[in-house]
Amino acid sequence: MQDIVYITGHRNPDSDSICAAIAYAEFKNKTGTSKYVPVRLGEINRETFFILSYFGVEEPQFIENVRLQVNDLNIDKIAPISSDITLKMAWNIMKLNNVKSLPVVDENEILSGIVSVSNVTESYMDVWDNMILGKAKVTVNNLVDTLTGRVLFLDKDRRFFYGKIYSLSSSPEVVGKTIEEGDIVISGGHKEFLDTAISHKVSLLIITGNGELDQELLKKAEENRVTVINTPYDTYTASRLISQAVPVDYVMSTEKLVYFSSDDFIGDIRGVMAETRYRSYPVINEESRVIGTISRYHLISGKKKGVILVDHNEKGQSVEGLGEAEILEIIDHHRVADVATNSPIFFRNEPVGSTSTIVANIFFENGIRPSKKTAGLLAAAIISDTLLFKSPTSTNIDRIVLDRLCQIANVDVEEFAFEMFKYGTSLAGKSAEEILTQDFKVFTYDNSKIGVSQVYTMDAESLNDLKEPIIAAMEEMTRRKEFSLQILIVTDIYKEGSELIVVGKHKDLINKAFNVELEGNSVYIPGILSRKKQVIPPISAVINR
Repeated sequence: MQDIVYITGHRNPDSDSICAAIAYAEFKNKTGTSKYVPVRLGEINRETFFILSYFGVEEPQFIENVRLQVNDLNIDKIAPISSDITLKMAWNIMKLNNVKSLPVVDENEILSGIVSVSNVTESYMDVWDNMILGKAKVTVNNLVDTLTGRVLFLDKDRRFFYGKIYSLSSSPEVVGKTIEEGDIVISGGHKEFLDTAISHKVSLLIITGNGELDQELLKKAEENRVTVINTPYDTYTASRLISQAVPVDYVMSTEKLVYFSSDDFIGDIRGVMAETRYRSYPVINEESRVIGTISRYHLISGKKKGVILVDHNEKGQSVEGLGEAEILEIIDHHRVADVATNSPIFFRNEPVGSTSTIVANIFFENGIRPSKKTAGLLAAAIISDTLLFKSPTSTNIDRIVLDRLCQIANVDVEEFAFEMFKYGTSLAGKSAEEILTQDFKVFTYDNSKIGVSQVYTMDAESLNDLKEPIIAAMEEMTRRKEFSLQILIVTDIYKEGSELIVVGKHKDLINKAFNVELEGNSVYIPGILSRKKQVIPPISAVINR
């Protein structure tokens, strides 16, 4: 099975995060040996929706975490068995597949029980129960399969055989005093024994050594409704094998079944396995169909989900369960933060305006031309992250790469940028919570956490009516998430400045970091466009003094 590697941006993804993940997945799928899948950790914003729609690209699949699940493991793909097959057949299947138990399903292929080696052996060892065929409702077909037999006469009105089982070895006179009507008789081909059994109207006569009935006895069997089969086995062997004709539903375990779903997390099932003593456990899919079995040895494989991080390298901004995954690569243009790995990895971090600039250069450096759609995505992400080079994070590298991408994608930069910003910065109809979370990041400093949101607009005054609800929502979020400071950066693209809306017990950090005075909860600062380069570094400098 081909390994899957997930390529993900940060939570509350922006355009650069989404576009870089999609583009880098295209590059890796052209050059790597695994299957690389771009994913997202949250809902895409309006701007990203515009970009993906413009170039006709589907948004990446959403994932909640990268914790290892059952479906990530190479579980035993053992086909479940039907409840009416014989113990002999179940035993042979277990030996063939070297397993100790088998899941049993009903006619709708839904799990109904589990049959194990111990179930088979316990039944086989119970030699005192000579009425087992009736109790287990053994059919003629099961008997024929188990004894490799052939039907000489079948009483079609009798489905099951409820009598006692006898192996005839005494004289016909003695036997005649023992057997009763409806019993089951195993005998060699001696005519007197066969006649005695038929005369007593047994329900089933099994003739060993491939014995036959003459026409007279066959007619008598029909008249007395005695089902007759023969078998190539001798009487001793047939007597031993007959209990193996019992269907598995008679001996299988049905109460307190322990099974797992294919999407169960490995960390959760370890505890269940520790509290139970089964050798293996059935695994069902989302339709409740059995797809295989899992054992304890599957859990010690050391397998982890492979992850490539783009546009971030901070645990607080990344996918849940990152500590249980294997980080394979990081492509980023932010500060180096707190993501740790167990072994050396490919880590490319450059001071450019967009992660998509780095991804595009990886294509070009390897002599690979991105597809037209992917070139368009990368170009749009660079325009977005650099605010069409109005942001101080912009570099000449971004400009050169954007020009090359636009030639491949056949995009007019000015025209596209205007349409994208106009659509993406519209705040009409958005709630305070939506505005705060559409591009939200958490920054950690020792024991302090700072939450920073940023929205871009062409009409900052449209937020005036929402300012009070926004501040109330920020204060509630600050209490709930225990932020020492929370900031909303409202960036006016055309005025090239930002209003900082601030709450939290450390609001005074803003005054110190930017040499300004907050008026209530906000202040407008000309020239502020970049969260990464113009907001976080001054605050970090004040905190680290």
